[in-house]
Amino acid sequence: MDTTPPRPGDLSAALPELPLFPLPQTVLFPGALLPLHIFEPRYRALVRDALGTHRILSVVLITDPRAIDAHGHPAIAQVAGAGEIIDHAELPGGRYNILLRGRARVRLAERPFVPPYRTAAATVLEDEPGEVPAQDHAALISTAASFAALVRDRDSNFEFRLPRDAATSLVADLCAHHLILDARERQAALETRDVVARVRRVTEALALQQLALASAARDVN
Repeated sequence: MDTTPPRPGDLSAALPELPLFPLPQTVLFPGALLPLHIFEPRYRALVRDALGTHRILSVVLITDPRAIDAHGHPAIAQVAGAGEIIDHAELPGGRYNILLRGRARVRLAERPFVPPYRTAAATVLEDEPGEVPAQDHAALISTAASFAALVRDRDSNFEFRLPRDAATSLVADLCAHHLILDARERQAALETRDVVARVRRVTEALALQQLALASAARDVN
C-alpha cells in the first residue's frame, strides 16, 4: 500500500475524495482566480487538510438553499470547478485568506457525509473536440470588451484583461467567470462542454447584459 503523501497540486490524488466548499452565487472556472476568506470552523478544517496534502478543493454552487438534507446541507450542483490553493495567509483565530486557481471542470458524486465537511468522488470533464469559427472568437472578444468598458465607465477600479494568445476555451471561461452576472448562467456555461456552444452562450449572455446596462443608463439620464 502506497503511503506517500500527495504532492501539492496533484489533482488526480484529490479526485477520489474531493473536499467540497459549497457557496451561493459562486462558480469557479478553469484558469480563473478566486480569492476567498475562510472563517467557518468546518471550512477552516477543510483548508488545513488541503494545505497539508494536495491543496485541491472544489467550489460548488448551492442550487437551492431551501432544499436541505438530513445533515442540514443545501442542494448543490453536480458539476463544479476544482481549484488549487496557490497562495494563502493564516489569520488570527484559525481563519484563512486563500487564492484558488481553477484547474478543471469536474462531475461530483457526493460521498456519505463524514464531519466536518462534505466530499465527493469527482471525475474531470474534458472539453468536447471542435473548432471554434474565427468569427465566433472575435464576437466573444468584442462583446466582452464592450461590456467591460461599460462597467469601467461606472467603476474606475474595475479591470478585466485576457491573457495574450489564450485558447478560445479559456477566453470563454474567463469571460464567464469575471463578467457574467447571473450565477445560474455562469453555472450553465460551466456545464457546457462543447466549446463552440459555450463561446456562443457567453457571448449572448454578455450582449444581453450590455443592452440591459445601457438601457438602465438611458433611464437614469
